[in-house]
Amino acid sequence: MEFKQITGQADKQRSPCIVVPVFEAKKLSISAEKLDSRCAGYISKLLKQGDFSGSAGETLMLHQVPKALCQRILLVGCGKINAVNEAVFRKAVSASIKVLQLSGATEALSYLTELDVGDRDYYWKVRQITELAESAIYKFDQTKSKKTKPRKPLKQLTMFATGRKELNRAVEAINQGSAIAAGMSLARDLGNLPGNICTPSYLASQARSLKKQHKALKVNVLEEKDMKRLGMGSLLSVSRGSRQPAKLIVMHYKNAPGKPHVLVGKGVTFDSGGISIKPGAAMDEMKFDMCGAASVFGTMKAVLKMKLPINMVGIVAASENLPDGDASKPGDIVTSMSGQTIEVLNTDAEGRLVLCDALTYSEKFKPESVIDIATLTGACVIALGKHASGLLGNNANVKEDILAAGNYAFDRAWEMPMWDEYQEQINSNFADMANIGGREGGTITAACFLSRFTKNLNWAHLDIAGTAWLSGAAKGATGRPVPLLTQYMIDRAQ
Repeated sequence: MEFKQITGQADKQRSPCIVVPVFEAKKLSISAEKLDSRCAGYISKLLKQGDFSGSAGETLMLHQVPKALCQRILLVGCGKINAVNEAVFRKAVSASIKVLQLSGATEALSYLTELDVGDRDYYWKVRQITELAESAIYKFDQTKSKKTKPRKPLKQLTMFATGRKELNRAVEAINQGSAIAAGMSLARDLGNLPGNICTPSYLASQARSLKKQHKALKVNVLEEKDMKRLGMGSLLSVSRGSRQPAKLIVMHYKNAPGKPHVLVGKGVTFDSGGISIKPGAAMDEMKFDMCGAASVFGTMKAVLKMKLPINMVGIVAASENLPDGDASKPGDIVTSMSGQTIEVLNTDAEGRLVLCDALTYSEKFKPESVIDIATLTGACVIALGKHASGLLGNNANVKEDILAAGNYAFDRAWEMPMWDEYQEQINSNFADMANIGGREGGTITAACFLSRFTKNLNWAHLDIAGTAWLSGAAKGATGRPVPLLTQYMIDRAQ
């Protein structure tokens, strides 16, 4: 989609469709007032009839409004006039894009940028609109024999600016928003692909493809023989039940001096639970168990498109987790790359087993910070739902920076405690630790496990089990937390 800006007032614009905010209690925005005045009170009369309440996300398309220069006017509800926050703004934007995409208008002019959204500036609003517009038109049809396209899809979206200063900032906002949206689309594509296509080898091929597109990226793929030589017995224990070989994929983008910031993604391309097999219901969704890895790919793509001045490494620990005669069994003891031994009490707690060796491997880069991203625990879904990713770690500054990045990108995380008392739950009678700590505090004890491999790192852990994909009628990968991670990298670059 093409994005532009304009400074002209709504009542003087000739456009296939003009989008204007309307509030509850029949309150009109500035742009809606100007159109209403030109159209002899047409909009205000409509509101008095009760056709439109102005609640957040409500829409009403008006056609051939008398005296209007535009072909259509789209009213978008924004709730109470003095209470437009980030969530309301995003809801209004998403609702408007969905209607526009179905309207037949190939171009539209949006005045949603005139909304006051707390302390968010014009740059933030333009970037959010760009990201949300690209996200709203995303469609996954790679595996369908017949691909359907909108009759007349929206091709150009113009956003209102009050002056030249805003126009100058909008260019950067659009570029960054488009890059983040491209990263999210890649993450969603990888997440939505089925496990018989998106294997560890496929992820390795995607890294090489990304390298071909961006010469600044270096890629190294470690095979199982390489991991065995390094002593990655924990990671390799997960892939034993699969005919697909595990891969450790390393992507290095260096466009600045200094220590790198490292992202480590869980890339379990299908998780049956192994010998501790999962229930059959909704097991198909376990193709999404590599969404942590997908977010590393997506963030790397966004950073590459923006050419950020940063030193960044993306590590993907890729494997399948399947039952087989050679698969790991409950009670097995494996030795990690760090030399620590692990009693595998549940083979369905495999994500931490692949991550721990990848985290140990990340030490070779002497990183400034390390963030691992994983669809790790169902307990996180119970605790935080689908709205926030769980955040834990051993470095207060890294955690604060992640929370700040998430709040700005509106891809939020919530910090959970990781007190020493929780460590006792993963004690083992037979090894240095167990890979599970019981039902209580499952998200925290999983992070406690990882913390034993990150003592030499400035480390944080994002549990994205609740945010990485949606179930039900809207089933599919969300592309989160690419916006959060990309904003973290933007902040580090600055």
